[in-house]
Amino acid sequence: MFWPLLLALTALDAHELGTTRVSASFQPDMTYRIEIATDASSLASKLRRSAAEISDLDQLRSILTDFEPQFRERVKLGFDTEEVRPALSLSITPAIDKNSAILATIVLTGAIPPQARHVTWSYGWTFTPYSFTIRTGGDPIVEWLEGGQQSKPFLLGARYSAQPRLTFMWVYLKLGFTHIFPHGLDHMLFVVGLFLLSRRVSVVLWQVSAFTLAHSITLALSLYGIVRVPPAIVEPLIALSIAYVAIENIFLSELKSWRVALVFAFGLLHGMGFAGALQAVGLPRNEFLTALITFNAGVEAGQLAVIAVAFLVLGWFSARQPWYRARVVVPISAMIACTAVYWTIERLG
Repeated sequence: MFWPLLLALTALDAHELGTTRVSASFQPDMTYRIEIATDASSLASKLRRSAAEISDLDQLRSILTDFEPQFRERVKLGFDTEEVRPALSLSITPAIDKNSAILATIVLTGAIPPQARHVTWSYGWTFTPYSFTIRTGGDPIVEWLEGGQQSKPFLLGARYSAQPRLTFMWVYLKLGFTHIFPHGLDHMLFVVGLFLLSRRVSVVLWQVSAFTLAHSITLALSLYGIVRVPPAIVEPLIALSIAYVAIENIFLSELKSWRVALVFAFGLLHGMGFAGALQAVGLPRNEFLTALITFNAGVEAGQLAVIAVAFLVLGWFSARQPWYRARVVVPISAMIACTAVYWTIERLG
């Protein structure tokens, strides 16, 4: 009964944190330039309404070019009440390594309508928050928008101040939370693996605390450039750590003292993965530490949400039943292990 679910899990991408960035500049000479940088394969699959990802550069370029009319349907640029149709150009940049995305850069250009006072923007080809950097007259500012959300009207020529700090903190808190729940399938399976071996909440929290301390260390060290490990090494090892925990659940019936130390070591790996995700969405220099702390807090909240869901679904009524291990722990751990092994092979190329 678990194999259809296993196949569905392996078909999912383990990381869904958005990497789309949009920058817009509105010049005194009454022209504008908007640059959208996004995952080319993901965009192509959305345009074709297909789950299959494509890695061939020429094929990606052809799809993105042929589907330009569909692309424009979810891209809205408006001046006051008038929607405009910008000129569009496209470039494809190969991935820098096998764990990076092929980058599509779409550039929109045109003339600002005479007498226009306000501009609004909407981009609907991402399902996660993305950064929108806009310059209308002074220094650029960064807003975070949901996919499909229309921005507030920006006054052309105005000098805007940065987002209020509480708003900024809330954005990065949400990014950290959604990187785990619901978009970080690999990290969710790791936390579920920690939950399955013990029926006691205190034991689960000890493991999660060790994991939290460890990934907080490498998240900070990686973002400050002190530790640098390529994603080609980190990502397969993260998948292996998930497989190990799940396999251990099958062969052990109780927690061993050395498991906490091992979970700490695995947390060091996952922290470097979190750092890669946070670097992908961008870190403002003037709020670097604030973004780091609030993103990490969001990650912790996401992990606790996974534990809460697992406890409600599996733990509170069935953990004390004699059949719990045979019917719940072992089958789910086997499913997680198979999924993680698949990811390991996939990430190794």
